[in-house]
Amino acid sequence: MSESFTQRVLDGKALSATIRAEIALVVAERKAAGLPPPGLGVILIGDHPASLSYVTAKTRACREVGFHAVQHSLPANVTEADVIRYVRAYNEDPAIHGILVQLPLPEQVREEAIIEAISPHKDVDGFHPMNVGLLARGTPRFVPCTPLGVQELLKRAGIETRGKHVVIIGRSNIVGRPLAALLSLRGPGGDATVTVAHSLTRNLAEISRAADILVAAIGRPKFVTAEMIRPGAVVIDVGINRIDDPTAPKGTRIVGDVDAAALREFASAYTPVPGGVGPMTIAMLLRNTLESARRSG
Repeated sequence: MSESFTQRVLDGKALSATIRAEIALVVAERKAAGLPPPGLGVILIGDHPASLSYVTAKTRACREVGFHAVQHSLPANVTEADVIRYVRAYNEDPAIHGILVQLPLPEQVREEAIIEAISPHKDVDGFHPMNVGLLARGTPRFVPCTPLGVQELLKRAGIETRGKHVVIIGRSNIVGRPLAALLSLRGPGGDATVTVAHSLTRNLAEISRAADILVAAIGRPKFVTAEMIRPGAVVIDVGINRIDDPTAPKGTRIVGDVDAAALREFASAYTPVPGGVGPMTIAMLLRNTLESARRSG
């Protein structure tokens, strides 16, 4: 390594298992007290392999912790009105505390229309404009699951964010923007000075090298290279990219947005891909759904 520091791998898979066990204990206590289990209503449109895989993992995780999980699988040619009808049925179902419409949606179904149709009190993905606004105001109700998972990883690893400079490469509404708002809030896991950068940022390498904590969420394989990481920085790799690899059994493999060799050389702590942020996203979906159930009684 270029500098002397102890390196840690931030194991999101192991932490996710711990959080799921904590949630399962709370659910068991709720059931023992005569309270209903948290319920998640899922809508899957079409048969996109990645979406099907994500939904399967999420519903399996729900059942493993004792949640009530319901799934509607709709054809790829479904109308926007029909999707909204299913969303509203979940809105009105007292056994459903959280609603998940798996993205992306087919072109005839507008994402913003579906998100706005979800009750903000059951919007466990944190995408409804009302919940986005509450986070921006500093009084969050539901925070998008991936940013929340990043924050939880940092907190449980004992990585201080207070007064630190966080650089986020990526400005999506799913990760970059909400994570910037979350880490700048007052209190534990916040109080950071946050810079949001992107592919058009001038002097990007210079800015990223100034980060105490660098978050890569740009969706481009190996975009962050060695010259973009300050030795000893904490690096959170949100990217999940499939690239060709003739040596792999299926001819492809999963890589992050950060060059793995650069991580091993310069980062004092980092998330692996896979097994880092990904499992934490599902764990936070469970936590948001549990919190929604608690609020409903």
